Amino acid sequence: MAHILVIKHGALGDMFQAFSAFASLRHAFPDDHLSLLTSSPYISLAQKSPWFDSVIVDNRPKLTDWRALLSLYRHIRRFDRVFDLQNSGRTRLYFRFTKPPFWSGQIPQANAPHLNPMARQMHTLTRQNDQLLAAGITPRPREVPMWLVEYGPIITEPYVVLVPGAASHRPAKQWPIEHFSALATYLKNCGLTPVIVGAPAHKSLGTSITQHVPNAIDLTGQTSLIELSGLIHQAHFVIGNDTGPMHIAATMDRPSLTLFSSESDPRRCAPLSLTPGYSQMLLVDDLTKLTVERVTAYLASWPLLKLEPQRKRVQSPTP
Repeated sequence: MAHILVIKHGALGDMFQAFSAFASLRHAFPDDHLSLLTSSPYISLAQKSPWFDSVIVDNRPKLTDWRALLSLYRHIRRFDRVFDLQNSGRTRLYFRFTKPPFWSGQIPQANAPHLNPMARQMHTLTRQNDQLLAAGITPRPREVPMWLVEYGPIITEPYVVLVPGAASHRPAKQWPIEHFSALATYLKNCGLTPVIVGAPAHKSLGTSITQHVPNAIDLTGQTSLIELSGLIHQAHFVIGNDTGPMHIAATMDRPSLTLFSSESDPRRCAPLSLTPGYSQMLLVDDLTKLTVERVTAYLASWPLLKLEPQRKRVQSPTP
């Protein structure tokens, strides 16, 4: 039995986009011991998955912490094969100091190198498949991870998941919160309950929306990645900034609308659903210039969603 290591540290969207590569490796090595080297936010998710026999934490110690690095290098040397799906400067360093018998990654000196000159211009899903092919692995078709669908809070009324947050160091990727509040009002008038999700750091965004729409449900900071996946799977659709939960929506094959600014290149990183047409996007140079009216008009014109604002009934005065 061979011992095989897969390296994927994150981030959130990249982790979910790697699901099909994980499944392909498990299928290619059904009787071998498959381990994942990842960072702590993804440990529980990886342990719950059907692909890995063990999960190893790598919180990427400082390069000056030679004791931690030496321990990690010794651990990596025990593996017969390494598939580096992170392909970062750090993992190139891991290769340099471990030199395992087999290494798949974007390193010319590796014995299974992925040297496609267009690799950095490919979409993440295409690039991963291309790397697997270079290593002699046949990529498997993408599938909805059914092992996640049963989790998450149960919301009985039809709902839409809103993702108003983004990475704090990239504010240009965030649509103004007052626009999300106005969108939540529109969705409520369409008979849909807005459900706000995000990291604990995005709690103020959820509070801002619920102040304008008291019936919205604020779950920011209250769901694990496993629970968030199940919640998204049951949603009518998902709308948000270019950030991790939108890739969860694509992986769970839910209709979604991602708002892109010039900070990102959707040709390389757009969420891609399994069902063609489920993943939609609006791309503008500056998200502060994207009006609520344009977003609601786009949603209203999307036949799949069947949105129609409800008109308030006006009672005739009693004679």
